[in-house]
Amino acid sequence: MKTLTVDLADRSYDIEIDKNLLATKRFVDEFPYTQRLVLTNNTIYALHSDRILSLVDGNRDHVVIIEDGEQYKNLTSFAEVHTRLLELEFNRKSLLIAFGGGVIGDLAGFVASTYQRGIDFVQIPTTLLAQVDSSVGGKTAVNHPLGKNMIGTFYQPKRVLIDLSLLETLPQREYISGLAEVLKYGFIQDAPFLEWMRLNYEAILAKDPEVISEMIYHSCACKKSIVDQDERESGIRATLNLGHTFGHAIEKLMKYQGILHGEAVAIGINMAGYLSCRMGYISKKDQLYITSLLDLFGLPCIAPEAFSIPAFLNAMRLDKKNVTQKIRFVLLETIGKAIITDEVPEEFIIEAIEFGTP
Repeated sequence: MKTLTVDLADRSYDIEIDKNLLATKRFVDEFPYTQRLVLTNNTIYALHSDRILSLVDGNRDHVVIIEDGEQYKNLTSFAEVHTRLLELEFNRKSLLIAFGGGVIGDLAGFVASTYQRGIDFVQIPTTLLAQVDSSVGGKTAVNHPLGKNMIGTFYQPKRVLIDLSLLETLPQREYISGLAEVLKYGFIQDAPFLEWMRLNYEAILAKDPEVISEMIYHSCACKKSIVDQDERESGIRATLNLGHTFGHAIEKLMKYQGILHGEAVAIGINMAGYLSCRMGYISKKDQLYITSLLDLFGLPCIAPEAFSIPAFLNAMRLDKKNVTQKIRFVLLETIGKAIITDEVPEEFIIEAIEFGTP
């Protein structure tokens, strides 16, 4: 088993990574809460109901199942989980367990941070994207029709349990989608990791257990190192949003349907690569390298549908990362080093939108 510790003083916690981790872990002994509730979705519950029920002593009432999809990460689902906690008379010593992908983890964390002003929660991420990114770092949120992740909190879990066997039931499209967030770490802070990814791409796509274990560990180590320095995204943590300004706009314009988060991020990274080159930070060769890596792993580089330029710009202006009226971008100064800027000419932004849309 590989273990990392997110170092946040009294809010520190471990990330545990292993194949069949849940089968070997005595969960109830390690988390001796008298009241435990699992949040999951209907797809995950159909695949892993036995594992899920084992976390709550077989009590189906202690499992909340929402529909599968980004569009269900909303205030309606948030209220539904709170209602169940209240109906069951859960107290402040309760445990909420997020068993699912990024939607479930974000929603569960937000509920945990607000129920009776804060209860404990554990992340059990079931998608690659959640395992390498969203389960680590304590960002919680729900979406609003006017913007993605605009309502939320920073609230750290008690533990992150990454069971690699859960990836066996993950559809290949969702697995590949998660690779966008893996590649992101290389683009923003670790160029040699990108070359390791390139050299091992066949084993990665085939889900070779040893290779993906190393890939997930390295990704979590990158995320941990940034969160250790900047828990609440006042500085370096914002570089983790490479591709997200464009990507979130695409998701919003598509009403969170027909595209996966990682796919939108991949398109956004490709657009950010273009913009980085247009701003004179990276060379055309580096820009093509970014596109070639995304393509090598089967990630999309062009949005699936066209959008009007005004609608796209408006969607980006509502991004929570903006601190002025200007749109804030994470761009690449070099491959392996990110910068944050809002000093980007609008004509360059429009060019980048046109570059990344059909």
